[in-house]
Amino acid sequence: MQRGMVIDAVRIADGADILDADLHLPETALGLVIFAHGSGSSRFSTRTRQVAESPNQGHFATLLPDLLTQAEERVDVRTAEYRFDIPLLARRMVAATDWAAGHNLVGRLPIGYFGASTGAAAALIAAAERPGTAAVVSRGGRRDLAGDALPIIRTPTLLIVGGDDGPVIQLNEEAMRRMRAPVELAIVPHATHLFEEPGTLEEVQRLALDWSTRHMRR
Repeated sequence: MQRGMVIDAVRIADGADILDADLHLPETALGLVIFAHGSGSSRFSTRTRQVAESPNQGHFATLLPDLLTQAEERVDVRTAEYRFDIPLLARRMVAATDWAAGHNLVGRLPIGYFGASTGAAAALIAAAERPGTAAVVSRGGRRDLAGDALPIIRTPTLLIVGGDDGPVIQLNEEAMRRMRAPVELAIVPHATHLFEEPGTLEEVQRLALDWSTRHMRR
């Protein structure tokens, strides 16, 4: 753990629904990165937490919310009916953003998003609904699922794709053509969809931190 890091378990309201989340707050935070995990994952995912360490080390706070309630999660484990409900996941990202904006410790920080897999589409839709978002990083995501939100987004967006993930590269190139925001495509050589190959997730961390540092200053 980084010296001076404060870790707090928080609860975020989305209407009548309550989401559990972890807030990691380093000293002299430069901004706040909100994570949207992929389908079937949670804030306890080892991979999610590994990627979240990088912004913490770069003096960014992180918010790792579960985008499903505990009851929804129990149903989704059996039926998978919520993990692809992109409008629901996007609404939860907006709720997390509004919660952070009203928080006494992080409310004045620039806010960015990191989305993985289906969480990438949710992050993009949330960025369209909250245009004050400073930066978006998408890892291996289905940005095409963001649909009509793509041309509305004004937030600088980095799309990270594995070099051996051919179909997703094409989907991201198509999404880029629909976007009017500043957008870049970063292809990580020899990586497949989950970035399980040695060194590839570390490259995602490096790229994401660099993008956040460039675009998320007070």
